[in-house]
Amino acid sequence: MKKTLLAAGIVTLLGSAVTAETIGVSMARFDDNFLTVLRNGMEEFAAGMDGVELQIEDATDDVAKQLDQINNFIASGVDAIIVNAVDTSATEAMSNAAESAGVPLVYVNRQPVNVDTLPDNQAFVASNEIESGTLAAFEACQLLRAAGLAGGAQGYLLMGQLSNQAAVQRSKDVDDILGIDMCNFITLIDRQTANWSRDEAQDLMTNFMSSGEPFDVVFANNDEMAIGAIQAMKAGGMDMADVVVVGVDATQDALLAMQAGDLDATVFQDAAGQGSGAVNAALALAAGEDVDQKVYIPFVLVTPENVGDFLSRN
Repeated sequence: MKKTLLAAGIVTLLGSAVTAETIGVSMARFDDNFLTVLRNGMEEFAAGMDGVELQIEDATDDVAKQLDQINNFIASGVDAIIVNAVDTSATEAMSNAAESAGVPLVYVNRQPVNVDTLPDNQAFVASNEIESGTLAAFEACQLLRAAGLAGGAQGYLLMGQLSNQAAVQRSKDVDDILGIDMCNFITLIDRQTANWSRDEAQDLMTNFMSSGEPFDVVFANNDEMAIGAIQAMKAGGMDMADVVVVGVDATQDALLAMQAGDLDATVFQDAAGQGSGAVNAALALAAGEDVDQKVYIPFVLVTPENVGDFLSRN
């Protein structure tokens, strides 16, 4: 039996002593608010353990660069590797390289395409994306019904990088919710990618608004894009009380936007918990321990009613 290292987002420390372990970490990018919290979670967890060193590198959203980083980690003799994948459809080469070298590897946050066929010394630590988009989209549906729009509502979907499994799944979650009887009164006018970016989302939302088509809801695959959309709408003179906006991640900026009455819902993804869980799993694998190959930390819906519970968690 493989031992579960995480439950409900709580990290359980390894019972065996860990000494002089070096973990190479390749992050998809550094200039991302959510991934910064994820990276900080790794660093804080490692800092609390004697003899654990993290070598963290920025892949700058470059698949080839990330694979080079992994090969360099292997050549330098690290004890384990953690990967936050740039492109989740390009992870097989990374797994193969680590497996051939006998180096344990843990994917964090972004689900690798080969998640169901990972070698025994590899694992995936994240949250189940089926929950994220579903929670946000269903909350939007309920808010629209409560606003008396069950007879018909229109909206837009802002998607993340389509090379990323989370963007694909969160977008599918929205489609699935809009397909159920309770929510099929909502029609999407358009959907486009804004690549997880606040600035790109602001530009995209400005373009959407230029059509003059009335809309009632904006679904965003993450909070950064939700905030970008909000900025565009406010710049265009829209009253945020007249539109429902939902995101995912519960970043600090998103929680503040919710307190200001601009964002209606988001979904807390425990970035710090994922980061510490990835380090914990990497250390366990390096020590020859068995680890569940899929370790999920639950998402939690955040609304104005419970936003105060999350402000201190980022």
